[in-house]
Amino acid sequence: MKKLIILFLIISANISLAQDSVVLRLKYEKGATYNVSMKMAQEMGTVMAMGMSINMDIKVTDVQEETYNSEMKFTKMTMDMLQAGQVMSYDSSKSDEELDAGGKMMKAQMAPMLSAVIYAKGNNLGEILEATVTPNVMGMEDIAKQSSSVVYPKEAIKVGSTWTNSKDEKGMKLEYVYTVKSISKDMIALDLSGTVSGMGEGVITGNMDIDRNSGIPKNSLIDMTLSLSGQEMKSKVTMGINKI
Repeated sequence: MKKLIILFLIISANISLAQDSVVLRLKYEKGATYNVSMKMAQEMGTVMAMGMSINMDIKVTDVQEETYNSEMKFTKMTMDMLQAGQVMSYDSSKSDEELDAGGKMMKAQMAPMLSAVIYAKGNNLGEILEATVTPNVMGMEDIAKQSSSVVYPKEAIKVGSTWTNSKDEKGMKLEYVYTVKSISKDMIALDLSGTVSGMGEGVITGNMDIDRNSGIPKNSLIDMTLSLSGQEMKSKVTMGINKI
């Protein structure tokens, strides 16, 4: 009988959580630093293949009721690229003596990004409102504005809820659809789908786990299949965020 009661309570708790409504808000801690680890892979048949990993620290300098200020800085980059039969590799943790000619060429392009600091203001929905870069590096502001992995809806959500978000990136419009798969005491699981239009046409799939208490996306995976100038390109992006 005791086991049956415990089983009933567990099932009841899970049903209750599944029916729970949650207001998702991003709640960074003032003074805290968060590490973002991102891995990207792209493949375009025999034309090009690339793998890249980025580590970035986000230091939260101020938190207001609905907004926050942060300083973002890349701490490490690695890249392996195969294009037109030529292989190039770069690792920001290696010295010039450890890099080959291709690596040194890539370092010249990447080094300014590693030395820059992005000052960003965002809100608790996950939107980046303002961004400046010191010293000014072309393209870095765009990276900051696109660094938000998800924008939350204003209304409460529950299992089965959906909302949409769109981004414009270099002539392509990305339409994301987020669907709440499950809600537990600690985590909210989302399924991702969507479409790409503009310079390329394609589809988006993926998933995301969000910390229920802080609203921070702990892990995410986005797969994209894109038709671009008659070529099919596949890309995969995985990202994790942890407080350090």
